[in-house]
Amino acid sequence: MDHPPYFSITPDKARAELEAPVGTQKFLTISEACTRGMGDLATRGLGEEGKKSLRLFSTWEITKYLIPVAQAHFRRVLKANPELPQGRSETEGGAKWFTLDEVLRLRAFFAAEGSKAKEYLPYRPKGRPAKMVAVANFKGGVGKTSTAAHLAMSAALDGYRVLVIDLDSQGSMTSIFGGKVEDEWQTVFPLLARHYADHLQGENRARVSRGETPQPLDDALSDAREITSDDLIQKTHWPNIDLIGAQLNLYWAEFQIPVWRMAARGWKLWDALTDRLEADGVLDNYDVIFLDTPPALGYLTINGLAAADILLVPLGASFLEFDSTGRFFDMLHATFSSIEDGENVAARALGQPEVNFEWDAVRAVITRFDSTQQAEMAALMQAYLGPTLSPHRQGFTALIGQAGESVNGIYEADYRDFNRETYARGRETFDETYAAFKKLLIGAWARDVAEEGAS
Repeated sequence: MDHPPYFSITPDKARAELEAPVGTQKFLTISEACTRGMGDLATRGLGEEGKKSLRLFSTWEITKYLIPVAQAHFRRVLKANPELPQGRSETEGGAKWFTLDEVLRLRAFFAAEGSKAKEYLPYRPKGRPAKMVAVANFKGGVGKTSTAAHLAMSAALDGYRVLVIDLDSQGSMTSIFGGKVEDEWQTVFPLLARHYADHLQGENRARVSRGETPQPLDDALSDAREITSDDLIQKTHWPNIDLIGAQLNLYWAEFQIPVWRMAARGWKLWDALTDRLEADGVLDNYDVIFLDTPPALGYLTINGLAAADILLVPLGASFLEFDSTGRFFDMLHATFSSIEDGENVAARALGQPEVNFEWDAVRAVITRFDSTQQAEMAALMQAYLGPTLSPHRQGFTALIGQAGESVNGIYEADYRDFNRETYARGRETFDETYAAFKKLLIGAWARDVAEEGAS
């Protein structure tokens, strides 16, 4: 009779196979090995110059997914307007392929000259600031960064101007978009530092007026006051997606922010990111800003959540992830209600407006869904969460797995590497995720416009 393998382990054999005790230096060795391996993997998604490049888009793909026109009409328009991008063929008489930048130019042409009944450009009310979207959950492995990245790519393909801000010191989002970040001074850290330095300057002016000694600004804070968002924003291989990246040193903010807060209790740290982006004109330069947060409810996550208009919480359809997400929302309540209570005691005493955090919409989204095994669990979660849980389930397909292995997003995958049915099925789940998100986005803007008209 065969017994399970755990019955055949002897102390002598186990000791013989065990490596020597591990010291801290081993962590560096492992880290360097991972770096070399990731470098090797990353080259699979890089161009000849060592930079990520975005693939081309065929006429079939453009007319099916990007510009709502028939292929025959699309070709007629290009023939009648030779000044428009004409694409390139890889073979004599073969299909035409276009860069995304060319697609955006074609979209603008159709919007100006085509049927007014068709949606060539996505809805974006004039005079309204960008909507900020935080993707957050302190449970790892739920597809947080993947969801944020694919929504950013979806919005870009839809014609929106997108900024992605990586608040996670692991820098996974930065890697997806090919960002290069040398230290914390190329992350959001100097924006937070500048916000604190500006507050300290205001406090110092008040101290001087009272005859008190001002608090000195150290060199780091003085340097931060010279940095704006434009200094941190970098272009990506997507023509309409920009990035503020992250790297490991960004985690230092989690230690520095509470030090600043203790030194200046009046500093509203939760407003730091919003205030700096608004002051630097970032909210006018983009349509949608995606914030990828760390898998923890720290100070960086608080900044991202406080800045957000829309909060998306990815989770898997499992008992543990449902339980963890419940605890996440409980911590959100405790954290933000505590800030409100603490601030509003003083606000009421001084007759000032009270602090009330508010989001246009909050949605939980089931990711990596397997309908054959998780349907019952998903239905139970839907019953308890109601409209807070998006009824759309983001399924896992072969396309998702293969795209991840090649360091590309779904929308960066060339459909010629799959059959069209596999590609269309793989896209479908992310297209539906984007459609659900876009409904929230447009609804929030439309409500803003209606409320502004009613006031």
